[in-house]
Amino acid sequence: MDKGVLATALGSPAPFGQSQFAFMRGNAFEAKVKADGGAELLRLLYERLGGGAPEPAGDAATPDLSAAGPEGRAARTALALREATASGGWALLDHPMLALEVAGSPAYLEPDAVVVHPDGRWTVVEIKSFPMIDASADASKVGAAARQAAVYVLALERVAAVTEGAEVGHQVLLVCPKDFSNLPTASVVDVRKQRAVTRRQLTRLTRIEDIAAELPEGTTFDPACAPDELDAAVAAVPPAYAPECLAACELAFHCRAKSRAEGAVEALGRSVRGELGGLTTVAGVLAAAAGKEGDPADPTVAALRRAAALRAEALESAAARRAGSLGDHAGSGDDGTGGTGSAAGANGAGGTGSAAGTAGASEGWS
Repeated sequence: MDKGVLATALGSPAPFGQSQFAFMRGNAFEAKVKADGGAELLRLLYERLGGGAPEPAGDAATPDLSAAGPEGRAARTALALREATASGGWALLDHPMLALEVAGSPAYLEPDAVVVHPDGRWTVVEIKSFPMIDASADASKVGAAARQAAVYVLALERVAAVTEGAEVGHQVLLVCPKDFSNLPTASVVDVRKQRAVTRRQLTRLTRIEDIAAELPEGTTFDPACAPDELDAAVAAVPPAYAPECLAACELAFHCRAKSRAEGAVEALGRSVRGELGGLTTVAGVLAAAAGKEGDPADPTVAALRRAAALRAEALESAAARRAGSLGDHAGSGDDGTGGTGSAAGANGAGGTGSAAGTAGASEGWS
């Protein structure tokens, strides 16, 4: 199912995506890093994760991973990994295809590269086009790259489990442009935490078969259906919307509109949702803050009422200060008007009289 097409049919297309310029820049940088059989990439990896192994020479293996369809490519990648591990040398797999079970269904993943070390260790390589300035990069972008790489590590572990002598490294190599140039530099990122979180999330996902079994008979997500029928079909699968979805899911704008219409507190973010406890709607939160609903003994309700009282006090104080400022300004305006009038009278009359006298004297001399 193409969620982008589905979102457009629902009237909430996702207006995001990487620009063509960004694609071209990223592809050009990746090609530069992998040029000459990945010599520069292997050099960067050896400097940071060599681990005492012999330095990779120009004869590092670069197996052909082409095959028909994602299943064929995944099988070819697994075979290439086993062969490279058994050979005991360096190998660079360019855009391998990995398979990972997600909610009972296979998902196919394609990392930028995987390097096989002579000792049988496998290292994931992520190549990004955002810069690394003074050996550091944007924390949010590095975090996103780490989460992405952690998924690849999990997928590789499934292959390593049936490959003798293989081990998947939990340190990945992040390659970025150095400073403001197009020269590559690299940093090692430990993804053990991200791997553990992702693994836990995957085990908690509801299987697709279980979700499908609960849907009404005849439910379809065909974009050609009438909008009302399609909307009802999507609503049959309860969403778990959060603002973070906007950066990753094509249906996020549709779910956000529904969440806002229902007044759900999830639209404010997961952290806010967690702080509000049993209060699930914005209307309920406002009612609790106003003292109309909620148990006063509930710490969340007590905190909301305290916050509402502080806000009312601050607004009242600001209004009083504003009223006093306006009164002072009005008083100073009366004095200023009189002063201006006197000045105008003195200077203006005097100036005019002087001008008239000068004109008369001038006339007498003539």
